[in-house]
Amino acid sequence: MLKHHGKFERHSWLMLIGIVIMISIGGFVEIVPLFRLETTIEKVEGMRPYTPLELVGYDVYIREGCYNCHSQQIRPLRDEVERYGHYSLAAESMYDHPFQWGSKRTGPDLARVGGKYSDEWHVAHFVDPKAVVPESIMPQYAFLLDQPADVRRLKNHMQALRTAGVPYTDDMIKNAKADALAQAAATPDASGLTQRYGPKVLVRDFDTGAGALGHVNGMVTEMDALIAYMQRLGTLVDFSTYNPDVATKPDTANPNTKVAP
Repeated sequence: MLKHHGKFERHSWLMLIGIVIMISIGGFVEIVPLFRLETTIEKVEGMRPYTPLELVGYDVYIREGCYNCHSQQIRPLRDEVERYGHYSLAAESMYDHPFQWGSKRTGPDLARVGGKYSDEWHVAHFVDPKAVVPESIMPQYAFLLDQPADVRRLKNHMQALRTAGVPYTDDMIKNAKADALAQAAATPDASGLTQRYGPKVLVRDFDTGAGALGHVNGMVTEMDALIAYMQRLGTLVDFSTYNPDVATKPDTANPNTKVAP
């Protein structure tokens, strides 16, 4: 085989043809599986798209660069599973655009942080990280308490995500702003929200009214949104019943919930 290598070195056109053939094969092997991406995502009961308030919090998380210091991917290694919990499933990030797996852990992994701490703890941590974790080098985010959550562009954002494959319905998009206010307890009725996203959606004053804005005139803060997002992470899958060898059915309690094909 090596004796034929000289032909490629002496004839540039032959080398060009060889390069094109090899790149074509490599591209075919890498690109074709992307058209069957759904086959790599297991069916998991309980998964649902972000609520409008959680989506705002997700945007705040990205805007503030939280992914630079925190990962959201627990690898199936003994030390990670014992520290953080069950390894991450592909389905858990199927509605993330972009995903937040991260590549560095200055702080701990956040894939299972939902429900681990109270809302009050999160508020105190964002206001002054060293007050609750003395060795923390995380910057302060107290300004989020007085920053109104941007719910004006939610409809456009959700429509764009639907184009990318997130199963938002017309009803979800139409009621985006109302659902964001309802989840943060800025309005008294959250029945529409739970009907659209399921009864397990957390509804409460996430920032505990700690900021100067509070919920004056239905005001929802970015702290509300960020904590709502944090409290969701890793909570949708019931790992006490999860069996990776058995395909599960969609959540019948929430007809809007869809799982990967």
